Amino acid sequence: MIPVAEFKQFTDQQPAFKVLKPWWDVLAEYITIAMLMIGVFGCTLQVTQDKIICLPNHVPDGTTFTGASCEDFTKKRANVSEPVGPSANQRMNGLKNNLDLQQYSYINQMCYETALHWYAKYFPYLVVIHTLIFMACTSFWFKFPGTSSKIEHFISILSKCFDSPWTTRAISEVSGDNQENAFLEKGYRRRKSSAPSETAELNPPGGSVSEKKVSETSPVSLLDKKEGEQAKALFEKVKKFRLHVEKGDILYTMYIRQTVLKVFKFLVIIAYNAALVSNISFIVPCTVRMEDMTGYDHFCCNHTKAHLFSKLAICYICFLGIYGMTCLYTLYWLFHRPLKEYSFQFARNETGISDIPDVKNDFAFMLHLIDQYDSLYSKRFAVFLSEVSEFRLKQINLSHEWTVDKLRQKLQTNAQGRVELHLFMLPGLPDTTFELNELQSLKLELLKDVTFPPSVTQLAQLQELTLINSPVKLSFTSLMFFREQLKVMTVKFDDIKDIPLWTYNLRGLEELHISGLFSPEMGRAGTLENLRELRNLKTLTLHSNISKLPPSVSDVAAHLQKLRIYNDGTKLVTLNNLKKLFSVQEVELINCNLERIPHAVFSLVNMQQLDLKDNQLQSIAEIISFQHCRKLVCLKLWHNHISSIPEHFRKLKTLEQLDLSHNRIEVLPSQLFQCSRLHTLDLSYNNIQVIPPGMGVLQSLQHFAISHNSLEALPNEIFFCKQLRVLKVGHNKLHRLSDRVSWLPSLSTLDLRGNPLQALPLEIGQCPVLKRSGLLVESSLYEALPLEIREKMEDQ
Repeated sequence: MIPVAEFKQFTDQQPAFKVLKPWWDVLAEYITIAMLMIGVFGCTLQVTQDKIICLPNHVPDGTTFTGASCEDFTKKRANVSEPVGPSANQRMNGLKNNLDLQQYSYINQMCYETALHWYAKYFPYLVVIHTLIFMACTSFWFKFPGTSSKIEHFISILSKCFDSPWTTRAISEVSGDNQENAFLEKGYRRRKSSAPSETAELNPPGGSVSEKKVSETSPVSLLDKKEGEQAKALFEKVKKFRLHVEKGDILYTMYIRQTVLKVFKFLVIIAYNAALVSNISFIVPCTVRMEDMTGYDHFCCNHTKAHLFSKLAICYICFLGIYGMTCLYTLYWLFHRPLKEYSFQFARNETGISDIPDVKNDFAFMLHLIDQYDSLYSKRFAVFLSEVSEFRLKQINLSHEWTVDKLRQKLQTNAQGRVELHLFMLPGLPDTTFELNELQSLKLELLKDVTFPPSVTQLAQLQELTLINSPVKLSFTSLMFFREQLKVMTVKFDDIKDIPLWTYNLRGLEELHISGLFSPEMGRAGTLENLRELRNLKTLTLHSNISKLPPSVSDVAAHLQKLRIYNDGTKLVTLNNLKKLFSVQEVELINCNLERIPHAVFSLVNMQQLDLKDNQLQSIAEIISFQHCRKLVCLKLWHNHISSIPEHFRKLKTLEQLDLSHNRIEVLPSQLFQCSRLHTLDLSYNNIQVIPPGMGVLQSLQHFAISHNSLEALPNEIFFCKQLRVLKVGHNKLHRLSDRVSWLPSLSTLDLRGNPLQALPLEIGQCPVLKRSGLLVESSLYEALPLEIREKMEDQ
C-alpha cells in the first residue's frame, strides 16, 4: 500500500511561502490533494485485489461475440429456477466445461491484457501522474533558481518588516504628527487676523503640542538602540531589493507560463477523460484463440472494480473541472488587472505616510499576491519604502547618539556674538537640537536628509541659520516659524539651483548670503528666484559666477543697504540693474574681472562705501564722477593694476577711508591730500618712492599704511598729523626715523620692519601710548635702546 505521505515532497513548500498563495492557489492545492487520494486509492485497489474474472461462453457458429452476448448469457443463467429438494431425476443446469483452476487463472490474465481497455487498466496511475504534474506546475516558481531566490529574499524581508517594532511606531507617530501639523497650520493661518492670540493658538493649555507629544510618549513605544539599528538595516535591504527586483518581470512571466500550462493540461485531460470514462465497464467480452488448450475461444469476464473505478473517475472529473475553473479564473485575474504596477494609495491613506512610492514589475506582482492573502502585510511593508519613515528612524538613532548634553558641549559664540551650534557631516539633524533653548545660530554643514519638524518652534532665540551643502525640507509650521524668526540666512551649495526655494520666502530676513555656481546648462546669466517676499532684507551677498546682475535684485531696491558680489574671476559685464538700488549704502564687487569702474555705481547717490577688490582696474580716470556720490566715505580699490592716481581725486571731499594697496602706483599726486577728511589711508604694496608735500593737512588721519614700497625717507609733515594712531612704513628703504616721531601723541602702532635702519631715535620713548607690543621692529634695534626707555615701553 502506498501512503499519501510519500507524496508530501511535491506539495510541501516552506510555510512562509503561503503569503504568496492567493485563495485560488490554496483551493487548487486542496483539490490536487483530493485527486491524488483518488489516484492512490485506485492504485492500492488494483495492486491488492483481483483485476478480472472470466467464464467460458459457447457462441454458435456465425454469431458475433460482443458484450451483449455476455449479458444475455448472464440473464439466462439467472432465470433458471433451482429445484426445491433433491430428486432422482434432477440434473445440473449450466455449462459443464471441465476446466481446472490453473486454466481459469491463465484465461483471467490473458483477458486482462488483451480485452480490458487501457483506460480501465491505467486510470488510477493516470490520475496520480496528472495530479503530480499539476502539483509541480503550481510550485515550480518556488523551486526554479531564477525565481526562488527572489521569493525567499522577499519573504524574509517581509516577515522582518511585519514583525519590526518600528512598523507600529512609525504608523502611530505619523498619525499623531498629522494631527499636530493640522493644528499648527490652523494656528498660523489665523495669525494675521488675531495677532494677540498668537501665543495661545500655538501653545494650547497644558503646553505646546511638541511638549505634549514628548511627555505622552509611552516608554513601551521607544526603540532601544539595537532595535533602531535593525530597522535601519531593514531599510537598506528593502532599497537594494526593490532596485534589484523592479528591473525585471521573471516572476510575473513564470507565474503566467505555469498557469497557461495548467489550463492547457486541464483541457487535454478533461477531454480524453470525458471521452474514455465509459470504457470502464463491469462486463468485458474476451475472445482469445485458445480452443486447443481450453476448448473455448470466447469468455465473459467481470471487471471486479469497474463499478468503483467508474465512480472514482466521475469524482476525479468533477474535481478536475473545479481545478480547471480556478486556473481559468487565475488567467482572467492575470490579464484583466495591471499586475506589473502597484499603487500604495490605500496605504498612504490609512497610514498617513504620504510619500510611499508606487512600485512596478516583479515587486508589484508579489505585492498583488500578498494582498490576496492579507493586505495588512503590504500596509506594514510600505512603511519601509517611505523616506519620511526612514528619516524618523534616523532621527531616533541620532537622538540616541547625540544627547542634549553632548550637543550643549559643542555650543560656541560666533563672530557676531551669537550662541552657535555647528554640526558637521551627520546623517541628519538630531531632534535633541530643538531642546537647546539658548541656541541663537545653527550651522549645518554636509548634513544629509535634513527636515525641520514643527518642534523647531521651541528655539525661541534662533536668529541665524547657515546651510553648507545640506539640503533641507520644511514643514508648513517650520516655514512659518522661520519666516518670522530668522534674521540672517547663509546658504552655500556647489550648484546654485540646489539652494532651497523656501529661502526666498523668509520675509523676516535682514541678511541673505548666497553662495553657489551656475551650471553650464543654466548659463552664467542665470537668475535668482523672486526676492519680492524679502521685505526686510538689508544685506545681500552673492558668491557666484554671474555675468550680469540678476534682475530679481531690483525686487529689494527699496530697502537693500548692502550688496556684495564675489564672482570668482568671471567677468561681470552688465550692471544696469545696479542703478535701481537707490537705497544701497555699501557695494562690494569682488573679483568681477572689471577693467573700469562701472558707471552704474555713480548713480547710487546714497552709497557710502564701495569696494572693488581683486579686479583688473588699470585706470581710474572716471573717478571724478564720484563727486555726485556726496555720501561716499569709503573707497577701496585694492588688489588691482592701477598705475596712477588722477589729480581730480581732490574733489572727493567726503572721503574718509581710501585703500589703494596692492596696485602699481609709482607717483602720489599732492592733490590726494586735499581729501582732508581722510582718517584711513592705505598705500601698501605699490612702487611709491616719495611722499609729496601737503600731507600735514590730514589732521583727521588716524591710520596710514605705506609699507612694501620704495620710500627712502618720511616727510616731516607726516608728524603734523596729531591724530595718527597707526603708522606702517615697514619694508621700505628708510635709513633713519626722524626724532619728530615724539610729536605723535596718539601713536599706538609703529611698523618699521624690513628697513635698513641703523638705530631708533631716543625720542620714540616719548610717545605716551606706544608700547612694546605696538612697536614692530627688529629685536636688535629695540635692544639697542636705553634700558629706561625699554622699561617704559614694556607692556603693563
